[in-house]
Amino acid sequence: MGQGGSRHRAEARVLLLGLDSAGKSTILYRLKYNESVCTVPTVGFNVAVIEAKKRRGRIDLTVWDVGGQKTMRQYWKSFYQGTVGLAFVVDSADRRRLDEARQALEHALKSEFLRGLPVVILANKQDLEESASVTEITERFNLRKMCAERDWFVQPCSALTGAGLVDGFQRVAHLLKLPSQDAF
Repeated sequence: MGQGGSRHRAEARVLLLGLDSAGKSTILYRLKYNESVCTVPTVGFNVAVIEAKKRRGRIDLTVWDVGGQKTMRQYWKSFYQGTVGLAFVVDSADRRRLDEARQALEHALKSEFLRGLPVVILANKQDLEESASVTEITERFNLRKMCAERDWFVQPCSALTGAGLVDGFQRVAHLLKLPSQDAF
């Protein structure tokens, strides 16, 4: 990358999970292209590299957005190995599915491949009046207990407006533990 004296940039694999219609692909495209894109349910996965700041350097986050339909969730485990962080998207406005989202997150976090890895909950759709607050999601998901053995954070955001997304992925980058972390 570059010539003479340029610094190596760290890379990290991050999973973007959540229920169907939570806004995962919209978030990914908003971050990558800075525009709102009309998406269809993801069958399979999307991948994009997002640049983020990490201390004194920059890090390329290879973000794997995996479909969240019930039939797809059984395949999430195929993406766990090699992952160093998790961004879990919650549709904050769909209160009737908050318990289903909590169960999906809880199931994922039980994997040995995700043990101890940092988690950022992206509380999406905060632009809607009926959205659950960060406090409500924290309590409803019982995150203090569920994530007691890992670093975690809840980031309010809106994939539609872009609000909070950069901050959310900066938080992901900040929480990552990388082998060559001393340089960053």
